[in-house]
Amino acid sequence: MNTKFLAAVGAVALVAVASGCYSKVSGGSRLGVPFAKDKVTGNYQRPMAEVYDAAIQVVNFHGAVVKESTDFGKTNAVKTIVGRVMQRNVYISVESVDPKVTEIVVQARTTAGGTDMPLAHELEKQVALKLAR
Repeated sequence: MNTKFLAAVGAVALVAVASGCYSKVSGGSRLGVPFAKDKVTGNYQRPMAEVYDAAIQVVNFHGAVVKESTDFGKTNAVKTIVGRVMQRNVYISVESVDPKVTEIVVQARTTAGGTDMPLAHELEKQVALKLAR
């Protein structure tokens, strides 16, 4: 009886330790798989406003924008987008690296906290194609 009880307690403890939180590129954290690759980065020789507008259009085309914000707490202003695409949570960060180069980071997660790298890569690629037109 004691061994079964200890095994059950050990299993619960293992699950509690294995699960964790991941950091969102839009700021904050959520419950999910913490050490999995879930971000795609791209750098474009475009002004920040153009890259941000392209990202908004891409998210709206494939799903819906839930929240937009600007973080002034860093050296450069960082604009963020939170959206829902194909029942996934999508977090996008757009930051001006210098006056001519803008960096975009796209993160996609399932509702259970797992990663969706193909979606993150596809959205980043769609932003690049939108900027090329």
